[in-house]
Amino acid sequence: MGAPVILITGALTGIGRATALALAKEGATVVVSGRREAEGKALEVTLRRLGVEAAFILADVRHEDDVRT
Repeated sequence: MGAPVILITGALTGIGRATALALAKEGATVVVSGRREAEGKALEVTLRRLGVEAAFILADVRHEDDVRT
């Protein structure tokens, strides 16, 4: 069985970011989403440097179409 895959919305700052980093340090695959592409891609790089699979999805969970996509 592989590492768990965790999706964190609002992960670019504060508690969401801290959670993403903590889970990555535990070996989880982390998918983060947020509204700012540059910050999201930078967080993806930071997570990958911790040695885990990571991805960023540009999305605003306030908009149903973004969530569907």
